[in-house]
Amino acid sequence: MLRAERHYLILEQLRRQGKVQTLELSRLLQVSEDTLRRDLRDLAANGKLQRVHGGALPRSTVAGGSFAEREGQAASSKQELAVVAARLLQDNQVILIDGGTTNLQVARNLPRALQATIVTPSPAIALALLPYPQVEVLLLGGRLAKGVETAVGSATSEALHGIRADVCLLGVCSLHQEIGISVADREEALVKRLMIAQSGEVIAVAVGDKLGTAMPYVVGPASELTHLVVERFIPDEVTRPYVQMGITVIRS
Repeated sequence: MLRAERHYLILEQLRRQGKVQTLELSRLLQVSEDTLRRDLRDLAANGKLQRVHGGALPRSTVAGGSFAEREGQAASSKQELAVVAARLLQDNQVILIDGGTTNLQVARNLPRALQATIVTPSPAIALALLPYPQVEVLLLGGRLAKGVETAVGSATSEALHGIRADVCLLGVCSLHQEIGISVADREEALVKRLMIAQSGEVIAVAVGDKLGTAMPYVVGPASELTHLVVERFIPDEVTRPYVQMGITVIRS
């Protein structure tokens, strides 16, 4: 079997099952496990999947491209999710809003009369909060990660250590019931991990393409979330593992 044929069949199996295992693929394609490992390594290098121990998982399809390009992806779904997520935020809270295009939509859909302190590492979100007269905005400093337009690094982490938030609206790149919350950048993962630790509740808003996927750097287990906001058409079998973890799943 040609290498290109194997790659096609591996990706097709991944699409149908949501994961692939090296041993099973070896039997299915009648090639050695070493050959399969090389195939998975090549596909991972091309961004087609995420390797994990014993096999591979889908890689998030919404993680690539510039911030502006990602803002245009699934725009209507993000708007609907944002409206629902905004209702979870209350007056007199200290709120951490992580970066991300979906969280930017949440910031734009907050109630105009909201009275809160909002802390964010995202310049775009800070600017979106300017029209809210009763929201105090604290913009975290640090090195600007241009791909995600969010502050990261030691300065950001140091500032977060001095904050105790009531709730964190966490930006999610990938979410998988076994792998957990994961992202493409190591420094971004460290900041998100600290945001979770400094918050009483953690809300994630995720379009369907982020569910059941994985990226290289793990932020923490999915059970760190208290609320997960998803699109209304996501099947129960997809959200059931998160409900079993004690996460409140809310549909748009």
